[in-house]
Amino acid sequence: MAALRRATLDSPQVPSLLSRFGPASWTRTALTLLLAYAAARLCVWLGTPIPWMIGPLLATALVSVLGAPTESWAPLRNVGQWVIGAALGLYFTPEVGALVASLWWAIALGVAWALMLGLGFSAWLRRLHAARLNLPPAQLMATTYFAGAIGGASEMTLLAERQHARTDLVAAAHTLRVLLVTVTIPFALQAAGVHGLDLLPPAVREVHWGGLALLGLLTLVGALAMQRLGRANPWFMGALVATMLITLADVQLSALPVAFTNMAQLFIGISLGVRFTPAFAHTAPRWLGSVAVATFAMMALCAGFGWVMARLTGLHPVTMLLGTSPGGIAEMAITAKVLQLGAPVVTAFQVCRLVAVLVLAEPVYRWRYAQAQKSPA
Repeated sequence: MAALRRATLDSPQVPSLLSRFGPASWTRTALTLLLAYAAARLCVWLGTPIPWMIGPLLATALVSVLGAPTESWAPLRNVGQWVIGAALGLYFTPEVGALVASLWWAIALGVAWALMLGLGFSAWLRRLHAARLNLPPAQLMATTYFAGAIGGASEMTLLAERQHARTDLVAAAHTLRVLLVTVTIPFALQAAGVHGLDLLPPAVREVHWGGLALLGLLTLVGALAMQRLGRANPWFMGALVATMLITLADVQLSALPVAFTNMAQLFIGISLGVRFTPAFAHTAPRWLGSVAVATFAMMALCAGFGWVMARLTGLHPVTMLLGTSPGGIAEMAITAKVLQLGAPVVTAFQVCRLVAVLVLAEPVYRWRYAQAQKSPA
């Protein structure tokens, strides 16, 4: 259990401090990168959606679950999040900022939707697995609640640990949910021929190396500041916020080279794929099956909710689908960026949801636990 928890919070095979930078670790990391690059090139050739993330994700997940010694080096994952955060921040021109600000009520509804969806998911898991798991009532409540919450895997697993939940089940649920959403939605959108809906592209499209260096420095400061403050996803959020502030001020430094964003997607794909260790494959198969069923149900519900929100806001239903989907923030934002499906709106919805869930997850859990104590049925 502890091994899977540590794997999910950082990388799937977290070596000791002494071996992390040793020859064996470097070899595993290099071979994983080569595998991921080959998978990305194959997906480019096959014409799959977001090939630079899906290829590495699927290839690394497959060999990892079979027991291959894959490894995700944390600094590379951080660089990937840093680059993607900066790339998304470039969309937030003053015009886009005004659009997003005008959607505050829709973002609030999206947050409420995510909380209700998570509560429904957790209640279903609890009802379905109460007898099979044979856990004390408090531990069962904590395990199913934090497994069902629509938040980041690392953050929800840490919160679950504080409430003495089965963190292996919580981590496995979030890992599988993000994988299914990340793979299913892009392929479904490609099959439907949906792409190129962005009316407001990034303000600057050309690479200026001096401006790029300055942008890199400013976003690095933002990432390190977020890390110092102990914020969630500091490399993504710090770079995003720093670039947003620059772009909202109508300062145009530089676009990001395509090679940078491709490599960033590759690093993020690896960091997701290596979570699928052999231990993951043996984690309560019925639990994983029910998580898979619920994930597909939530995607269908989010499609309906996205359609309603599109009618209310005048935005495209696919943009609203990505903004409210139960996937990870970086993965859904990358999908929106690569397929040009309203990246700034999707990013705003996903970021606000992440912050709200992190702030409200424990208070809502305490309220829900108190309600369950009053009415155990």
